[in-house]
Amino acid sequence: MEKTNKAVKKRFKISGTGKVLRNRAGRRHLAGSKKSKKCRAARRWQEADTTDTQRVIKNLPFNH
Repeated sequence: MEKTNKAVKKRFKISGTGKVLRNRAGRRHLAGSKKSKKCRAARRWQEADTTDTQRVIKNLPFNH
């Protein structure tokens, strides 16, 4: 039985339909110089690239 990779668990989640979702970049600092629209858009989850999907699922054996 494989263990869950905790670093991957913090960064990704699996949707109900099986898609791998990731957080968007650009929210951590220097927010004053960024547009409000950009900051709001960064709150939403985005689907991860298909090339990363298999690796993420392999490291999250109990989350899908």
